[in-house]
Amino acid sequence: MSKTLKTKLLLMILPCCFLSVQITAHHAFTAEFDPNAPVELEGIVTRVEFINPHAWIHIDVTGEDGAVTAWMIEGGTPNTLLRRGLTPAALPIGSQVIVQGYQSRDQACNPSCKANGRDVTFPDGRQVFMGSVGIGAPPPQ
Repeated sequence: MSKTLKTKLLLMILPCCFLSVQITAHHAFTAEFDPNAPVELEGIVTRVEFINPHAWIHIDVTGEDGAVTAWMIEGGTPNTLLRRGLTPAALPIGSQVIVQGYQSRDQACNPSCKANGRDVTFPDGRQVFMGSVGIGAPPPQ
């Protein structure tokens, strides 16, 4: 086989090797959220977004002083949550939920507070793991 033909074959095959590599880049949990700052939020669902790369649940939390604080809670990918049984229909606007998770490192709450959700608990006691795994977040219990 000639050197020119070998070079042409190599140039044709080499890109295929790169295309077969799975890309797994993702932001690190600890870059955005604090694993040492757990939160438990009880509130009313105001909005649900199942958009890639993460689902978001928005809830209004009423504090002991009566003040209402808007929270946005990041979950895993929509596809993962759907497989776990957490669907937008399971989170109707106005429903009450309890979310355990981790506070954002940016605690400015502009325009709302932000957290990474771990578990969501429904009034009937059913609990669904809504977090992401393998990105540095504490593992599910």
